[in-house]
Amino acid sequence: MMAQLLNFAQSQIAQFLRQNLPSLDRQQISQQPFPYREPIKHLLIGSPKAVTSTIHYLQVIGYASVGDWSPLQPTGNPDEVMSILSRQILIQ
Repeated sequence: MMAQLLNFAQSQIAQFLRQNLPSLDRQQISQQPFPYREPIKHLLIGSPKAVTSTIHYLQVIGYASVGDWSPLQPTGNPDEVMSILSRQILIQ
């Protein structure tokens, strides 16, 4: 699944570059590998309603599934929770 996502992302980038930078060699564009991936963490802090709403919105726009987030955890402040999402992003 991750390899398919990577291939899709690379083809989308190549298509964008072909359309917006026509002077570049098309074969050179399609062969540009991503050197490495780097971890990133997203942290949501707020009321349970706000955090849950944001998690669901990020699923609707296709960024992350609800199940990818950690369970809501109390922060120690009244009516405040947090949830974290860990991802690997492609760095060029």
